[in-house]
Amino acid sequence: VQLVESGGGLVQPGGSLRLSCTVSGFSFDDYEIGWFRQVPGKEREGVSCIRSSNGQTWYADSVKGRFTISSDDGMNTVYLQMSSLKPEDTANYYCAPNCIESMVPNDAWGQGTQVTVSS
Repeated sequence: VQLVESGGGLVQPGGSLRLSCTVSGFSFDDYEIGWFRQVPGKEREGVSCIRSSNGQTWYADSVKGRFTISSDDGMNTVYLQMSSLKPEDTANYYCAPNCIESMVPNDAWGQGTQVTVSS
C-alpha cells in the first residue's frame, strides 16, 4: 500500500486549499483512508476519514463544516477540501490507510504535506 500526499502550501486565514492523497496497492474492496495532521511537538490528530465501500465520512469537531473529504470513483485519489482556514489549522497533513492512528503501520506514514495558514 502506498499513499502520497500533495497540495499543501501557504494560505491566508479564511482561504481554501485542497489536499490530495494518491492511493495505490490496495488488494481488497473495503478500506478506509484517513487524513491526520501534526504540529511539531504535539500529538498527531485525526482530521477526517472516508470508507471506500459506502462513502461514509467522519470529521473531527475542529474541522466540521469547514473541511470536506471526497474521492474519485475508484478511490484512487482522496481529497481534503479545506475552507475557512484558521492559523490553528497549520500543520503537516498526512493520509493513511486507516481511520484510527494506532491501526496505521509505522511504515505506512509518508512525508505529509505542509499547510501553513498565515497572513
